[in-house]
Amino acid sequence: MPTPTPLLRCLVVDDDPLSVQVVANCITNTPFLTPAGSFDSAPAAAEALRTQPVDLLFLDVEMPLMSGLDLLSTLQNPPLVILITSSKHYAVEAFEHDVVDYLVKPISYARFLKAAQKALELADAAALASMPSPTATGTDPDFTFVKVDTKLVKVLFDTVCYVEALGDYVHIVMPHSKLIVYSTMKAVEEKFPASIFVRAHRSFIVNLRRVQAIEDNTITIENKQIPIGQTYLREVLQRLNKF
Repeated sequence: MPTPTPLLRCLVVDDDPLSVQVVANCITNTPFLTPAGSFDSAPAAAEALRTQPVDLLFLDVEMPLMSGLDLLSTLQNPPLVILITSSKHYAVEAFEHDVVDYLVKPISYARFLKAAQKALELADAAALASMPSPTATGTDPDFTFVKVDTKLVKVLFDTVCYVEALGDYVHIVMPHSKLIVYSTMKAVEEKFPASIFVRAHRSFIVNLRRVQAIEDNTITIENKQIPIGQTYLREVLQRLNKF
């Protein structure tokens, strides 16, 4: 049964009451977001965040006493952050703080929703990465669950031919189908058992049981030619010889 989409608790920090109201309305109209209050100054928000952590912070950049960027630099464990400002020239500095997105006033709901969905995907990816890996449990299970859109899908390890990285997503490829998952290759390596899978390239993880041939630094699986990166070649050959 699919796991319900979690609600992200959202705090708004902005000294402009109208802007606070606009963002608050957007939060209320977004099913996976829930309001957790607002502050009109960065110092007040900093104090609140020490005792009442939230999942997502909508933060204005330009505020008196302390800017939004200054606030971020004081937080030891900041939540996901979407910056809001009337000026575009803060964009480069904003992303140096690893913010989720950067919204320029006036904010449209369509643009707000796009940023919020990005935050949800990051929160989901972090939650999945924190789940115990197969080796951490001391067992070697036959399956795992991955999140595809809004549902968790069961993946039987033996059915997976290979995993390919494409941008911010990975394709989990099976003989007659594939799953597109918002994830990193590192997260896949942690969830897929090393007894079966090996990293063959920075963009590929292969199922050793599915390897049909290896020639000229290329692995063949289901007629797919998969390159072996030079940094992975020794490990792949060792694993195949021991398999």
